[in-house]
Amino acid sequence: MARRNDERRVALTDAALEVLARDGARGLTFRAVDKEAAVPPGTTSNYFLNRDDLLTQSGARVYERLQPDEATIARQREASRDRETYAALMRELVTRVSSFRTGYLALLELRLESTRRPALRALLTDRVRADVEANIAYHEASGLPGDAMAVKLLILTLNWLIVEQLTLPDVFSEEEREELVTAAVERIVREE
Repeated sequence: MARRNDERRVALTDAALEVLARDGARGLTFRAVDKEAAVPPGTTSNYFLNRDDLLTQSGARVYERLQPDEATIARQREASRDRETYAALMRELVTRVSSFRTGYLALLELRLESTRRPALRALLTDRVRADVEANIAYHEASGLPGDAMAVKLLILTLNWLIVEQLTLPDVFSEEEREELVTAAVERIVREE
């Protein structure tokens, strides 16, 4: 039976994200997580039923850590409701997500691994679908210009820009990335 110390479980899933980002899904073992978390050998196996459990809980942890803090949400609620503000919000989003480099790289590893693990695929599918729906609902409630299709197109566009930034950072300069985000908003989001 898996242990219930939530603080230790979070530390272990955070360590698993570090291992995933550095060594890939094939390098994710209980022993590697124990070492990364600097805990006694066998600790991870006390908290996760098996490797699939560790993978799925690590996937959920990435999304927990990617959520904006309350101050960011409050600031976004107070911002004006035009495309210029929308572009600024999207540039901030790309910066925030990109700053969690290990988490995003771990998420990419989890997505690849999900092609071989149905339980992980189901978890990630549900989580990403819920994330898309939450982004659409937030957008609709915010009064920002554009529709649900614009939100989906921006998610797809900006996700790949983040992948590019994290894996091949010299393809585009920081200025070019900011211009690309602004251009994506201007071309995808219609003023109504």
